[in-house]
Amino acid sequence: MCLFALIASITPRLALLLMWIFTDWIDQAFSGILLPILGFIFAPLTTIVYALVWTPTGVTGAGIFFVVLAVLADLASIGGSAYGNRNRY
Repeated sequence: MCLFALIASITPRLALLLMWIFTDWIDQAFSGILLPILGFIFAPLTTIVYALVWTPTGVTGAGIFFVVLAVLADLASIGGSAYGNRNRY
């Protein structure tokens, strides 16, 4: 798990792909294939955390807190890259 956390912090898309290939957590957390693909493209950390905290009764308790943190991390990543490219033409 520590190696997976390291991979997820460095390259979340690779971690999501590995999680999708080697476990069934993505298939259990999402009913179709569209949301995981969109998550892979736009919000990989949120998709990973949602799949990790999902239970058959849904995401509850502290899981909601971790999903919100992942959303904020994805938004910070998108905003940081946009800020870094603001003077580029």
